[in-house]
Amino acid sequence: PSEDLFASLPKGLFRHVHAAIFKDNKILLVEENDGTWSMPGGWVDVMETVKSNTVKEVKEEAGLDVDAVRVIALHDRNLHNQPPYAYNVCKVFVLCKVKGGCFHPNIETVGSGYFSLDELPPLSVDKNSYQQIEMCFIARSEKNWQVEFD
Repeated sequence: PSEDLFASLPKGLFRHVHAAIFKDNKILLVEENDGTWSMPGGWVDVMETVKSNTVKEVKEEAGLDVDAVRVIALHDRNLHNQPPYAYNVCKVFVLCKVKGGCFHPNIETVGSGYFSLDELPPLSVDKNSYQQIEMCFIARSEKNWQVEFD
């Protein structure tokens, strides 16, 4: 394929970010409109970087101002989440630190909360699985974490 083909694709089309935010050894999850829970995140918009889009999505979905600190993993969505899609998506998990802000219900999320690994609510498994959340807990505590990628 030519370079022109790749240059013409919208940059945000196939990347999806997920923010791993911790407080008191619990991870932040947001409640979707359907009652399931996920890490704050979303599709990377055209002209946004993974870092800037992670910060933007956390503000939109969780009301928090964060610094995106480091990448935890790059996952091929169809290898880790259900149901499979007819196209590939690169899911980027990013460790973040809170600077301020607070949650307000919005068009995408109706609640937020911090959860330990053994008390997770029903997950939106098309966005993040138990194993992916567990991976974020491990990555947070390991100083020499190596980025996991498919």
